[in-house]
Amino acid sequence: MKKFVIEKSFWEIFPEAKIGIVICKGIDNQIKDTVKYEKLLRTAEKEIKKYLPKEQFSKNEVIHVWRQAFQKFKTKKGARASIEALFKRVSKGNEIPNINPLVDLYNSVSLKYALPCGGEDIDTFIGDIRLTQAQGGESFITLGSDKNEPPYPGEVVYKDNAGAICRCWNWRESVRTLLTEKTTNAFLCIESTDQNSSERLEDALDELKNLVQQYLGGECNIHILDLDNKSIIIEE
Repeated sequence: MKKFVIEKSFWEIFPEAKIGIVICKGIDNQIKDTVKYEKLLRTAEKEIKKYLPKEQFSKNEVIHVWRQAFQKFKTKKGARASIEALFKRVSKGNEIPNINPLVDLYNSVSLKYALPCGGEDIDTFIGDIRLTQAQGGESFITLGSDKNEPPYPGEVVYKDNAGAICRCWNWRESVRTLLTEKTTNAFLCIESTDQNSSERLEDALDELKNLVQQYLGGECNIHILDLDNKSIIIEE
């Protein structure tokens, strides 16, 4: 049995946070037709204008709230939330590239609802998954690198028994657990830090679940974790 547990050290920093999870089983993530995913991404890219009313990028609420969040724990210099990276790319006139169906789907939802989205391959997990503060020294190798870059002590991370899965909460993912065309069972997450952003969370989760089932088949289930609901079973 595998569980996802959000530990006390995380809630001490972010008591108002909500973490939405979509557990997908028996999906087909093979790249067969990129056109429909490109269309979803291009449509979602147009949505960001409503979230960026202020000329100064960092002053917009959807960016500012995550800048504030990242100031509450130790981070690697220059680390930013995944939603900021997406919005910055699009705001500069650059398109979000196709990667694979699952990633394209969660990127489109991330843009549409202005919430960080991510995903990992459940079958690569070693033991339980935890959202917590790092002890420091956990193994972590990200895409495009063969260098181990462990998180700092106190850094907010997703981790399993083999090391860190995602550093600086949602900044960089480990190559070990990345979603690929071979993924059939996926752990997808959408994150909010406060009440304002949590209002969009349920709609984003519903849309992500429906998109995965529509395009990739399988069975998906939604869970929302908060201070009163700190763990779920992700695999029996």
